[in-house]
Amino acid sequence: FPRSALILFAQAVPGGTFSTVAAMAEGVTALARRCAAAASDSPDCLKPLDRIFLDTICQEKSLPWSADCCAKKDPERNDCFLSLKNSSRGFSSPLERPDAEAACRNHSQHGQPLTAHFIYEVSRRHPFLYAPTILSVALRYEEMMESCCGSAEGPSPPVEQCFQREAPKVLKPVREDALRQEHTCGILKKFGERTLKTLKLTQISQKFPKADFATVHKLVVAVADMHKHCCRGAALDCTRDREDILRYVCTSQHVLSSRIQQCCEKPLLQRSECILNAENDDKPAGLSPLVREFIEDKGICERFAQEKDMHLARFLYEYSRRHPEFSAQMLLRIGKGYEDLLRECCQPGAPSGCRSRGEEELRKHIYETESVMRTSCDIYKEKGDYYFQNELLMSFTKKMPQLTSAELIKFTKEMTIIGSKCCQLGQDKLLPCAEEHLDLVLGEICRRHLADPINPGVCRCCSSSYAFRRPCIGKLEMDESYVPLALTPGLFAFHGDLCTSEEEKLQHRKQEMLITLLKYKPQISPEQLGSVTAAFTAMRERCCREASPEACFLREGPELIKRSEKMLSA
Repeated sequence: FPRSALILFAQAVPGGTFSTVAAMAEGVTALARRCAAAASDSPDCLKPLDRIFLDTICQEKSLPWSADCCAKKDPERNDCFLSLKNSSRGFSSPLERPDAEAACRNHSQHGQPLTAHFIYEVSRRHPFLYAPTILSVALRYEEMMESCCGSAEGPSPPVEQCFQREAPKVLKPVREDALRQEHTCGILKKFGERTLKTLKLTQISQKFPKADFATVHKLVVAVADMHKHCCRGAALDCTRDREDILRYVCTSQHVLSSRIQQCCEKPLLQRSECILNAENDDKPAGLSPLVREFIEDKGICERFAQEKDMHLARFLYEYSRRHPEFSAQMLLRIGKGYEDLLRECCQPGAPSGCRSRGEEELRKHIYETESVMRTSCDIYKEKGDYYFQNELLMSFTKKMPQLTSAELIKFTKEMTIIGSKCCQLGQDKLLPCAEEHLDLVLGEICRRHLADPINPGVCRCCSSSYAFRRPCIGKLEMDESYVPLALTPGLFAFHGDLCTSEEEKLQHRKQEMLITLLKYKPQISPEQLGSVTAAFTAMRERCCREASPEACFLREGPELIKRSEKMLSA
C-alpha cells in the first residue's frame, strides 16, 4: 500500500517534490494502518479512498496551485484534479541510467528510500501509467540494484557493464506500457467508445476462440470501461477495474483458454503482461472457415435492422475466432465491409444476388492486405535494415515533409524494427505482428499531428477511420501543398564527421542529408538520386583520404552542390 499511495500522489500532483509526495503517502498509509488495527468506524476510516487522497492533497500547504480545485465540492473537485493531470501530461525529461558508483553507494546506505525515489521519478513522468506496471518495474529495479551492486564496497568496471546491460530491461516495460496506454487512449479519444469496443472484441475473440459470445461480450464491456477510467486518469478506478478483470479471467479459465494457467499462477502484478503475451488458444474443432449464415440466412436484414450493433458484433466475433492469422485492424475493415454490404443490400429494391458479392470483395481485400505486407517483407529481406529504412525515409519524407529529420528517422527506424521482427515469421503470424506493431507507430504519428498539424493528407488519414488508417497512409503520395526548402549556403554542409569510422553515426548523418535533399527536391527521380549519391560518395572517399578532410569538404562541397544542381535540373 505505501508504494501504491506514493504512485497515486506522484501522478496526481504535477511538479510536487519528492518530500511532499512521500509525506502525503506516509500520512495516508498511517491512516490505513490505524483503521485496519482498530477496525475503526471513525469518520476518516469510512470515507471512500479517492476522497481521502484528495483531502490529503488539499491539506498540503506547499501546493498553492491546488486551491482552485480544493474550493470545489466532489465530484467537481475530482474532475478539476483530473483536468490538471491531463494538462500537465507529466514531467517531460526522460529517465536516465543511473551513475553506477553513486547508485551503488546510495543503495548500500538507503535501499528502500532509493526505490521510493525511483517510483516517484517514474510516476511523475507517466501520470497515466497503470500503477501495477510501475510496481512491477520497481521490483525489477531492486533486482538490478542487488545483482549489480552486490556486496562490493565500490563499483569495479563489471558494475558499470552490469548497469549498461540491465537498465534497458528495467526501463523498456515502462516505455512500452506507456506507449500502449497512450495509443489506446488516443483511439478512445479520437474514434470513440464504439471503435474501441470493436477493436477489443476482435482481440479477445482471437485470444479466447472457445469462449461463447456472451462471455466475450462481457469481457469487452469490462475492458472498455477500464480504459475509460484509465484514460481519464482515474487511477484508483483504473487499478480496481484491472484487478477485477484479471480475477474474472483467472477464475474463468475453463471457459476461456487453456493457455493462461501459468499466467494465473503468477503474482497479481505479473499476470496482466503474461496474459497479454500468451498465445491464442486453439480454435474449437469443426469450426467452418467461412460464416456463410451471415450472408445467406433469410432473416439477416431483419436482424440487422432490429439490433444493428449486436448483429455486427456477433459477425465480428465469429469471423475473428476463426482467423487468428489476420490482424485486428484487418478484421475491423472486414467488419466495416460487411456493415456496408448490409446497408446497401437490405435496402428495398436491392437486386436478389446483392449480398453474394460480399465473399468476392472479402477475398480481394485479404489478397491486397497480404500482398502489401509480403512486398514490404521482400524489400526488407533484399535490402537489410539500413537500405530498407532509406526506402521508408524516401516515402515518408514525400508524404510528410513537415516532420523534422529526427522525427522521420525515429518513425522509420521503428518501422524497420517491425520488419526485422515480423518478416521472419510464417504466414500465419506475419499480419498480426506487422500491422498491429505498425498501428502503434501510426498512432504516434497521428498524436504528433494532433499536437502540431502535419498536412491535410495526414489529417484525413488520422481522422476518418481507425481501421483504414494504415491503408490510407500507405496510399498517400507527395504532399502537393508543401513548399520545398530554398537552397541556402548552409543547407548542405559537409564536415569532417563524415569520415567517422563508426558506421551507425555515418549512416545517421547520411540519412539526415537524404531527408534534406528530398525536402529541397521532392520531385527527384530515382536516377537523379542515384547520380547525386554517387557524386557524394566519390567526394567523401576523396576527402577522407586527405590529411585535412575539413579543408577538402570546404573546397569540394560547393562544387558538388553546383554539379548536383545541374543533374537535378536536367
